[in-house]
Amino acid sequence: MIKLLVLGTAQDGGIPHLGCRQPYCERARRDPHLARWVACLGLIDTEARRSFLIDATPDARPQLDYLTAHPDAPARQDRNPVDGLILTHAHIGHYTGLIQFGREVMATRQMPTYGTARMGRFLIENGPWAQLVRDGHLSLREITDQQPARLTDRLTITPFLVPHRQEWSDTIGLEIAGPQKRVIYIPDIDRWDDWNRDIREVVAACDIALLDGCFYSADEVGGRPLAEIPHPLIPDTMERLAALSERVYFTHLNHTNSAADRASAQRREIEARGFRVAEDRMEFAL
Repeated sequence: MIKLLVLGTAQDGGIPHLGCRQPYCERARRDPHLARWVACLGLIDTEARRSFLIDATPDARPQLDYLTAHPDAPARQDRNPVDGLILTHAHIGHYTGLIQFGREVMATRQMPTYGTARMGRFLIENGPWAQLVRDGHLSLREITDQQPARLTDRLTITPFLVPHRQEWSDTIGLEIAGPQKRVIYIPDIDRWDDWNRDIREVVAACDIALLDGCFYSADEVGGRPLAEIPHPLIPDTMERLAALSERVYFTHLNHTNSAADRASAQRREIEARGFRVAEDRMEFAL
């Protein structure tokens, strides 16, 4: 069996968000059940006895604790917490957890780390990440747009480039294919119209789509222009994918996004239209 674990569903700062005094963040500080880890996935192949992590977030420690303690996870015989790590891009919520893999913490040994050529160059050319490669904690493995990479005999990932602020690296989404189901994972994208693919066709070709749900409304970020932090708005995505709603789960929720709150009017609207919001620790069999 291939199992996909949702290990985080929040934007890069998590929920509660540092410095946020809005009601939901304050409630999440008091009640950990309302908190959300930063967007991340885990993969387990129970037959191959191998596991993988998609993105190394600022919440890497609790996420890896949860993944490695999962009853289906393989027992580890080395210092590496997983058999491989896949990085989608170089924004802080997606790679800075690598700091946990160095000699000060886990001191992993040649852990396979998959990313695009540009992602790999970013790690090699910038400290402190270069030290992780130089000291043999990470072993970089290049993956290429639209080219499948086999993780096990029954588990394949296919990266695809998506438009998203590319200050340090390009950004990829992933098609994750098990023997029975295919998942599309796009935690970050600027706008659907900026992409050279039609999101309707992409979702129609998969069984489950975990999509960027960072913002519900353009006015939720306190006057900050969305041109600085572009993401599709959830209502726009719902309009485009109305006929495919049962496949779609929104993830990568910003702390300002009321859809994170199960009791909110925005969440009720999403669910009334047949869509869902992904939750931490959700599982799918592939």
